[in-house]
Amino acid sequence: MDSNMLYLLKELVKTAPTLQNGEIDAVRVLHEYLISHGVAAQIDKWDANRANVIARIGPEDDRLPTLVIGAHIDVVPASKETWNTDPFEPFEKDGFLYGRGCVDMLGGLSAFAAAMADVQASGRTLTGRVLLAATAGEETDSCGVKRFIQSCAASIKDPIGILIPEPTSLRLLRAHRGILWLKITTVGKTAHGSMPQLGINAIEKANLILDRLKTWQIPYTPHKLLGGCSMSINRIYGGTATNIVPDSCSIELDIRTLPDQSETAIIAEVRKVLSELAYTDPDFKADIAVLRACPALETKPDDPFVQRVGNATGIHETHAIGFTTDGPLFAQLNAPVLIFGPGDGARCHQPNEAIEIAQLEKAKALYINIIRALCI
Repeated sequence: MDSNMLYLLKELVKTAPTLQNGEIDAVRVLHEYLISHGVAAQIDKWDANRANVIARIGPEDDRLPTLVIGAHIDVVPASKETWNTDPFEPFEKDGFLYGRGCVDMLGGLSAFAAAMADVQASGRTLTGRVLLAATAGEETDSCGVKRFIQSCAASIKDPIGILIPEPTSLRLLRAHRGILWLKITTVGKTAHGSMPQLGINAIEKANLILDRLKTWQIPYTPHKLLGGCSMSINRIYGGTATNIVPDSCSIELDIRTLPDQSETAIIAEVRKVLSELAYTDPDFKADIAVLRACPALETKPDDPFVQRVGNATGIHETHAIGFTTDGPLFAQLNAPVLIFGPGDGARCHQPNEAIEIAQLEKAKALYINIIRALCI
């Protein structure tokens, strides 16, 4: 067992790199680990506590082929009340390591950092470069990868491909759905709660939308790997006090999109629904705002990168997933993307999140094989 890799993962979990805390403490832990193992690494910090780590092994020549690893260093929050133990005090039990972020995705990040450290220590000469971008904010707005692309894309002249070590139970994934988060806000008119007839109740108007969405479906053509597009109503809020007729109410939709779907077209379909409601109710008014958008991802099965990674790992069957990664943003480097990492994705964002230590070890070994096959 690689005790250094496991120690790194535990220390990353302890930093609790949530949105509230920022990534800076976790970034410092990762940076110290990489530097101590002879891996060149730099911290890119902004605001009070946001940060990325950019690490490299191989010749310092931007013209060389580059294998890019895109891993996020942030985690979602965790409540002690829903866990059996403190989520940010990692511990081992029955071959698993427990702690928030072990699966999503500090485990995959630690395994690849350890693989880079081992390759660097081997003294083997690389004919290409390996670049690790450990980025901030994937769980919220992907600010870290956007910043990385803006600042570093020009120095990556010949990308071999992009590997995202999200939890896949070590299956090779080449496609996933995108996300489109919309906020629909109804506009009403305030009045005293004792005289509701003088106002326009925005919550009641929002209820018209909810009723309509129960039977409404976004138009789509089923995808061979990903199936259908989905929509879930996940937040609703409005009003300021019990004795005031609310003049505003917001509904937030989580839409998961397919590779051939247009975000603009989906928004137009939603606007059509709102227009139909306004046609039958002259007091109905609503606006739409885009909270977050990331396109779907699909890499062709016959892409040379897919074949080379398959040969290096001995895994040739590829799959797809319903959740979304930073992969489509990394794809702006004009390179194919694969998702491949340790951990069971069903444990993501769950209480008592845990990763199998043996799978971490296997992931590290396979990452070393990938580096050797593509860059040596």
